[in-house]
Amino acid sequence: MSLIIGWAINAVSLLLLTWLLPAVNVASVGAALIAALVLGLLNAVIRPVLLVLTLPVNVLTLGLFTFVINGFLFWLAARMLDGFEVRSFGWAILAAIVYSLISWAVSALVPGRRD
Repeated sequence: MSLIIGWAINAVSLLLLTWLLPAVNVASVGAALIAALVLGLLNAVIRPVLLVLTLPVNVLTLGLFTFVINGFLFWLAARMLDGFEVRSFGWAILAAIVYSLISWAVSALVPGRRD
């Protein structure tokens, strides 16, 4: 049940993100659910590999390169899916940051959910 609630929180976060950033567009609630699923899968499978491969750069930038990795995964998900668009890679980096902040805030509002 917790997994489904987390998935719904991420979909709601994507819908809120489209309201905050004009460069991000999600066509429908269904597209938001699919995009949240794809983002979760990309973060679970590809992100750890990218973090290990870019470890020297990440150490040199004191961890700031992680924002670029998160933006890349956000941009990749947008390129893979119909109904989920990000205008450019720069917007994808900003969108990934705002998306994580919204997800954190919405998760904090849900009673009984602690990640």
